Amino acid sequence: DPVVRPSHYARWRIEPITFLLRNDCEYWRGNIVKYAMRAGHKQQPGKSAIESEILDLEKARRYCEMRINQLNGKSEL
Repeated sequence: DPVVRPSHYARWRIEPITFLLRNDCEYWRGNIVKYAMRAGHKQQPGKSAIESEILDLEKARRYCEMRINQLNGKSEL
């Protein structure tokens, strides 16, 4: 089921959302985990497998950058 149990997350013993909710993870942390876990397992329309994996890794990196900016007191995340 692509809504309840998408294949790019169902491959793990514990789905990222279950892990995140059980551990009360913050939004930024959850997105890092989500994008890192699905990298290489979800192909985006119009992109190759490699392009799709890079895109997810770039998204994870962007959430790291935003959190670092927040910790450094920057108003522009």
